[in-house]
Amino acid sequence: MNSKVLFSLLLFLNIYPSNDFDLAEQLFKNRKFDQAKTLFENYLKQNPNHHKTIEYLGDIAGHEKNWDEAIKRYSLLKNQFPKTANYWYKYGGAMGMKAKSVNKFKALGMIDDIENSFLKAAELDKKHIETRWALVMLYIELPGIVGGSEKKALKYSDELMELSKVDGYLSKGYIDEYFNRYKKAEANYIKAHEIGNSKTTFQKLYNLYLNKIKDKAKANKLKEQFENK
Repeated sequence: MNSKVLFSLLLFLNIYPSNDFDLAEQLFKNRKFDQAKTLFENYLKQNPNHHKTIEYLGDIAGHEKNWDEAIKRYSLLKNQFPKTANYWYKYGGAMGMKAKSVNKFKALGMIDDIENSFLKAAELDKKHIETRWALVMLYIELPGIVGGSEKKALKYSDELMELSKVDGYLSKGYIDEYFNRYKKAEANYIKAHEIGNSKTTFQKLYNLYLNKIKDKAKANKLKEQFENK
């Protein structure tokens, strides 16, 4: 085989997926979820314990807001890999979204499972940012009678600050905004935006000015500065 033929073959192998999983993964990354789902399901029939395929199918179910399916997939993963923080986090997240879609009485019965899943993920991975965000939001949104607590939320906000200053200030701004402490929220969002200067930090501060503080001048000035950065 000459070098040109070998090069062409290698190029072909790099461009075209070698099996259903590779193609499904490419489709998933391109957000073609329906097509990816079919291929992942076919691949799983042939490889029933392929954990990455199960995770992708859980992610697609979440995208479709099919929380029961997502919970089933992530439950399999957390049971099979009990020391993997991300599976506990995704399971807790799917449970949390399911709780928001059912009546309050049923949701109350799910709180312990949701909280324990996030706490397990945080314990397993001391640097898992998404889990700490989930705990901040959980403890802020829950009523005090069922475990909600600003003090608990601040604990994980402080941990976020140690891991990422941007996430730390954003989480503190989120807590302040929730309790209508808009000046404090503004100060925290400004610090986050000064550090991150991202679309996310801009949007948090812009929305606060526009929808909560009701200061269109500040909102427009911030928008102009961000667009001209």
